[in-house]
Amino acid sequence: MNEAFVARAQETLAQDKSIVPEFWQNKYKAEAAKNWDKFYNRNATNFFKDRHWTDREFEELRPGHTFSEKKPVLLEIGCGVGNFIWPVLKSNPDLKIFACDFSPRAVGYVQANENYSEDRCCAFVCDITKDRLADTIPPRSVDIVSAIFVFSALPPEKQAAAVANIVEILKPGGRILFRDYGMYDLAQLRFKPGHKLEDNLYVRQDGTLSYYFSTQRLRELFVEYGGLLELENDYTIKRLVNAKKNIDSERIFAQAKFQAPIDTETIDIALAGARIADSGQHSSTDMDTC
Repeated sequence: MNEAFVARAQETLAQDKSIVPEFWQNKYKAEAAKNWDKFYNRNATNFFKDRHWTDREFEELRPGHTFSEKKPVLLEIGCGVGNFIWPVLKSNPDLKIFACDFSPRAVGYVQANENYSEDRCCAFVCDITKDRLADTIPPRSVDIVSAIFVFSALPPEKQAAAVANIVEILKPGGRILFRDYGMYDLAQLRFKPGHKLEDNLYVRQDGTLSYYFSTQRLRELFVEYGGLLELENDYTIKRLVNAKKNIDSERIFAQAKFQAPIDTETIDIALAGARIADSGQHSSTDMDTC
């Protein structure tokens, strides 16, 4: 991002001095899963398109990539209705996918899909900020975790707990593939006053949250807190042009890769005192098993 663009974006954001009242902030954060479940009730499987682009952005998702084992295991967090799952399964016949979402309705759509087979895909309900993934997935068993447009739906104060949860099931040397909304993205700049909860955190009209990431924030979460190695961490800028609507703008995404150390002792140190089950945050909700 060039300096002139950043300066204009900061000026735009500085004009919005209104903050959502504390009561509503707490309500939106507490009801994050509920509001996404309502979203899928309204839109079913019709809102998002299948993500056929993911293997162009992340070579680890391509068949035969040398990073992966012969039969790699992947976990997708925030799977929605399966728009990531189906293209990846089709192009990787040896891949096993675990997929979770905190919306029961979304997981139900995945399980009801004609392409769903428990031999290759296990979809289950899980709030990664409080439900321990290791209750469903064996610890240190996952080669790849895809975190694509999911952390932005989580309150910032719960994001570190989600990272610790993921790291527990990641193999030594396993990778997290991350893509989400970046700071100064068009969507952030378009929010009207009355939607801001705190810096870089907003609420949409439907009550769902949207957080906009800096590369420094990702480093804090995954490296400084999670104890992972940073392989890539940068902004991806996509130009959006629509002549009919007179739109010529840039979409900004934060895209990164993080890898678990081969030395398992390093992971244990990073996770000490941070595990979901040990933190008092463990949910009483029964999780599905595969």
